[in-house]
Amino acid sequence: MTPTLDPLLGWLVVVLLVGAAGPCLVAVCRGAPVERLVALQCLSIVMTVGLVLLSVGFDRPSYLDVPLVLALVSLAGTLVFARFFGRAL
Repeated sequence: MTPTLDPLLGWLVVVLLVGAAGPCLVAVCRGAPVERLVALQCLSIVMTVGLVLLSVGFDRPSYLDVPLVLALVSLAGTLVFARFFGRAL
């Protein structure tokens, strides 16, 4: 039996990723270092929520490990970035 995604949830994920990740990617590519850091953290949150919605939609609880690891790694990465570039920010 192949897992199927609820169509409404699928469209919700597409709208979330296009509507929220698009401006975040633009801000990551253009902007001051502080704006890039905030946009990168926002993009990480959007991707985490998108992955959680997909794992719930496909009814695969084992897929929840990936967004949890992404959330932890992005938090650590933001702290490291702020620590190393704190004087320039």
